[in-house]
Amino acid sequence: MGELVLNVVMKSNDRHLDDVVVQEQRRQMGQTQTLNTQELKRLPSTTGNAVEELVATQAGVSTHNELSSQYNVRGGSFDENFVYINGVEIYRPLLISSGQQEGLSVINSDMVERVEFSAGGFEAKYGDKMSSVLDITYHKPRGWEGSLQGSLLGANAYAGYGTKKFSFSNGLRYKTNQYMLGAMETKGEYRPRFLDYQAYLSWSPSRNWTFDAIGYISKNNYNFVPKDRETRFGTMEDVKSFRVYFDGKEEDLFRTLFGTAKLTRRINERSNLSMAFSAFSTKERETYDIQGQYWLNETNTDEQLGVGTYMEHARNLLTSSTQALKLSYSLQRRNHALLAGIGWKHEHIKENYREWESRDSSGYSIPHTGNDLMLIYNLKSINNISSDHLETYVQDTWRKESSIGIINVNYGARLSFWNWNREWLFSPRVSMGYVPKKNDNFTFRLATGLYYQRPFYKELRDTITENGNTRVELNKDIKSQRSFQILAGLEYRFHIAQRPFRFTTEMYYKAQSRINPYNVDNVKVVYYGENIATGFVTGIDFKVYGEMVKGTDSWISFGLMKAQMTLHGKKIPQPTDQRWNLNFFFSDYFPGTKRWKMNLKASFADGLPFGPPHTGLEKQAFRAPAYKRVDIGMNYRALNNEDRHLKHNAVKNIWLGLDCFNIFGFNNVSGYYWVTDVVGQQYAVPNYLTGRQINGRVLIEF
Repeated sequence: MGELVLNVVMKSNDRHLDDVVVQEQRRQMGQTQTLNTQELKRLPSTTGNAVEELVATQAGVSTHNELSSQYNVRGGSFDENFVYINGVEIYRPLLISSGQQEGLSVINSDMVERVEFSAGGFEAKYGDKMSSVLDITYHKPRGWEGSLQGSLLGANAYAGYGTKKFSFSNGLRYKTNQYMLGAMETKGEYRPRFLDYQAYLSWSPSRNWTFDAIGYISKNNYNFVPKDRETRFGTMEDVKSFRVYFDGKEEDLFRTLFGTAKLTRRINERSNLSMAFSAFSTKERETYDIQGQYWLNETNTDEQLGVGTYMEHARNLLTSSTQALKLSYSLQRRNHALLAGIGWKHEHIKENYREWESRDSSGYSIPHTGNDLMLIYNLKSINNISSDHLETYVQDTWRKESSIGIINVNYGARLSFWNWNREWLFSPRVSMGYVPKKNDNFTFRLATGLYYQRPFYKELRDTITENGNTRVELNKDIKSQRSFQILAGLEYRFHIAQRPFRFTTEMYYKAQSRINPYNVDNVKVVYYGENIATGFVTGIDFKVYGEMVKGTDSWISFGLMKAQMTLHGKKIPQPTDQRWNLNFFFSDYFPGTKRWKMNLKASFADGLPFGPPHTGLEKQAFRAPAYKRVDIGMNYRALNNEDRHLKHNAVKNIWLGLDCFNIFGFNNVSGYYWVTDVVGQQYAVPNYLTGRQINGRVLIEF
């Protein structure tokens, strides 16, 4: 038989398979949620602190000042919110009294990888505060990367480099409020300048050792020379006009240094041991001499209600330093995740306050006695405090999958001691999450615990007024404020038009004792310095989160709340008694292209109680108008090399942005200036925040 040769030629045929994307949203089993940071760099931001502005849109969170990065959580004050970066507690300046003075927060959004937030019922690993925790984790680069961003409000520069064992990133930021403040009613020469630099280093010389360090330095200057101001307020039938001509100036300086170093030893596959040292130092100076000559008129009748002069003076100096050392241990074993830690903290604060206010109405000094020349307000404070704080905690997270579903239980406790008042605190906390087997679209959550607000420096200051003169003494008998909290929540997952959504609701009740009452003036919190009240906070929050537009995340949250205290036997609303609030965040893009993106951010919040200054909470019989604000940002992607991997082109993205702040031009009130006539009649003149403004942005990513 002959040979038969068969030549087979295979023709090439390319077939491109579509990408397979597997997506799943992390299920929230505890009281801490992970926030989406994808749009942080492109958010319309008035403060330059995009992380805090993102937090302010969450359920149970509210803000009343677009110039401030501070926020209230479920009836708590600004001082009741924890902020951590890579496990280290972050502090804020103490002298800042208005949003105009605020600079950049320590959190650099260009360096952020993960944002976790809890509005209450948080774990024992977090310290002694009563409202919320914002836990930030910084990003470790895996190669060369960077970005440049500039706008009418400032500029940012970021650069990072990393390998498998080493990473180093840097962030430089500059911010000015001059453009924003130019839209306010008080005209003058605004010269705010805020500058900071931050670096994050991570090094793993071997599989078992890791060293992390963060360095931060900032200089915030606020200089202001006021010229004049005119405000119209009242009703349509009763319109009043308030005009002021100013002399003088204000000069403020806030310098901050912060550093942390952390060494982690990997003992085995399941356990780690770490030691962290951190130091924080701030030097603050608030100085002003401002004289105003004012006229208050009834515009409908041309009646002159008041004419006079006031003079405000301050020479406030404060230095603060904190050093902390913490040893922590983690262990993963079967269904358990154990955490334990012990820490020491030393605080030293020194203040020298001199401030007073003089008012003259129609030729008479107020208060008018006929015999003496008196100031309407004056304060003197020279104090020094040095104290140590010890703490330890242990917690365990147990997770079990069974025939009835998934059960997740976190339980733990904290024990701490403060040598200033010789106070021991024991804080047990427990939370549970349950996903039923029969319908895993549901998640049920329950949390309870005993939470404390350990006094920081402002809470120790007891003001004593004698013969019209006010001095500050530090109260050694002060105790930590206490709050027993219980929270119950439900989450339901569903789809609309094949797009994922989540509906979340949570009810909460806080029984408060040993309350140290406080007054709020703009963003300045002034405490009574004594544990003289009890109270409660109760409410319910709702949130719908999902892809209202395919491929984007949007959400809407709504909350109802009541915060009440009993002070000197009288039931009164707490300063943060916000009966309702509504937050909305919406993302969209033009059909057929993803070059155009839009982010819309809206906040509507009930007005807070207020009353005449220096009269106490019992006199707060009025309520400010609701806060209403809508900001919108349009972004155009002028260059997109991110997915093309063009090595010869170092630029990945170029985004051009246009923001419209307060698009509907709402007149929001930040506080009130009180005018007193010679017979003691007082008029509350509103201080309005910024109006409608346009901002342009450029973002280049490498």
